[in-house]
Amino acid sequence: MRDLAGTVFLADCPARLAIEIITTKWAAVVLFALSRGPCRHGELVGLVGGVSRKVLTQTLRKLQGYGLVERRAYAEAPPRVEYSLTALGTTLVEPIAVLTDWARSHGGAIVSFQEGAEEADDSSERSG
Repeated sequence: MRDLAGTVFLADCPARLAIEIITTKWAAVVLFALSRGPCRHGELVGLVGGVSRKVLTQTLRKLQGYGLVERRAYAEAPPRVEYSLTALGTTLVEPIAVLTDWARSHGGAIVSFQEGAEEADDSSERSG
């Protein structure tokens, strides 16, 4: 049996934590949106697109819990709350940008593959 010492995907490995953080549906998108600067909740809803207010709030709370996002409430009338990346959160902007570039370069190939697979499934169902 192979020696698995040092494998980055073991249960107690930091790589698993990083993957857990950025692979939730909205986390990477929210982090990338905040890389443009502090935003209010409503602004983030518009920037992210497709996320409900409730899910955005849950995502922001989770990212705050990881120390990646900061919530700042201002004593104004009406109250104003802004979200921004922490120094730690900023360190994820580059890896997320790399993933975004990969998606731009290879997303079409994945869509083509999926469409081809669906057509093959449809053909086999009709002939079978």
